[in-house]
Amino acid sequence: MKIGIGADHRGFNLKSKIKEFLINNSKRVIDFGTYSDEPADYPEIALKVAHAVAKKKIKFGIIICFSGQGMAITANKVKGIRAAICIDKEIAYYARAHNDANILVLPARNITYRRQWFPIIKTFFNTKFEGGRHRRRLNIIRKYEKVYHKS
Repeated sequence: MKIGIGADHRGFNLKSKIKEFLINNSKRVIDFGTYSDEPADYPEIALKVAHAVAKKKIKFGIIICFSGQGMAITANKVKGIRAAICIDKEIAYYARAHNDANILVLPARNITYRRQWFPIIKTFFNTKFEGGRHRRRLNIIRKYEKVYHKS
C-alpha cells in the first residue's frame, strides 16, 4: 500500500514519527513535505497530498497541522477527496466505514504520542467501507461534485 504524508511546520515532528513507523512496517511512503519545522503554508501541502490521492497515485493520505482544520478544509476542496479529522480510533473507524474517507487528518495539538496515533492509523487503514446506505450518501456527494466541480 502506497501512502502519502504531509504536514506543515506545526505537524512536522509528528509526521516524522509516523513516517518512520510506516516505513519500518513495510509501507511505501511518499513525503509531500514540509521537511523541517520552518514555517510552511499548509494549503500547498494538503493540495499535493489530496491531488495524489484523487489521481490514485497513492491509496491514502495522512496530513497533519496544528488543529487539523486547515488541512481538512483545503484537502476537501479537491474532487473525490474525503478528508476526516480523527482524534481517536472510534472516529477513524466511522470515517472509513461510513464515509469512505481517503485522507486521515491528524491535529498535532491533540495527537502527540504513539499510544494516541498508532490506534488511529491502524483503524483507519484496516477498516473497510461498509457500503449500503452509506454508498447512497456518497453518491449524492459524487453527483454534486460532477455537476459543480470544474476539475
